[in-house]
Amino acid sequence: MTTKTDVILSSSSVYPLTVLDAFSMAHDLGYDGVEVMVTGNQISQSPDRLLTLAERYEQPIRAIHAPTLLLTQQVWGSAWNKIERSAEMARQVGCDVVVAHPPFRWQGTYATGFADGVRRIFEETGVRIAVENMYPWRARGREAKMYLPHWNPVPQPYDYVTWDFSHAAIANADSHQAFKELGERLTHVHLCDGTDNGKDEHLVPGHGTQPVREAVEFLRESEWDGVVAVEVATRRAKGTGAREEWLAETLEFARRHLARPEPAAESAGGDDGARAEASD
Repeated sequence: MTTKTDVILSSSSVYPLTVLDAFSMAHDLGYDGVEVMVTGNQISQSPDRLLTLAERYEQPIRAIHAPTLLLTQQVWGSAWNKIERSAEMARQVGCDVVVAHPPFRWQGTYATGFADGVRRIFEETGVRIAVENMYPWRARGREAKMYLPHWNPVPQPYDYVTWDFSHAAIANADSHQAFKELGERLTHVHLCDGTDNGKDEHLVPGHGTQPVREAVEFLRESEWDGVVAVEVATRRAKGTGAREEWLAETLEFARRHLARPEPAAESAGGDDGARAEASD
């Protein structure tokens, strides 16, 4: 069997360790590359230092996650500046995907013009801005509208989408069905799992309630050409080597369900036999 789809490690998977640790673990565990989450950590913001790590650990950078989270509000200033700088960093480190969360409802013209803006950045840079699915925020049984135009990217006019299984679990979304509906717009996948308990758990696949196996096998069967990034929360891993065990288990899950059969080799003398049969 052979795996055509690359499986990379998101640097968020090693939090609270650093991006340096992500490159080291990706190398040791046999990943195909790294997705860099831009945070307040200076290395994560430096293309030159990231390229040094990529070369040292033989782990190419396959995606940049823009600092569009609540906890990275202070990184790189305004909302559009975060996306534009992320796209420029992607070009500098040699990748063409930026993962971005949809805007918060209070972000004014950034929110109302988001779809047009990310399309403009792609046209100017050639970097695909893959908008990630989020989830409804609930308080006292009611949904608070946190994202514009919506937390669900499927019906939105985005050309490129990132799908996260943990977010889908909170939203009670069927990831397998979403993959079918997104079609070629599905650009990038955050591999993990989750449950509908209101917490963004980012579990090891198979430890939650999402149809992760079916969805990943759909990628294989449809010959999807994107990249799967493992985004499993390991900050609660206990004991020596537990973090590495979780990330190794997730990598093995991905490779097993993405693997495609090797093309059947022609039997020896096949052409000669065909010619002999034709001459009869």
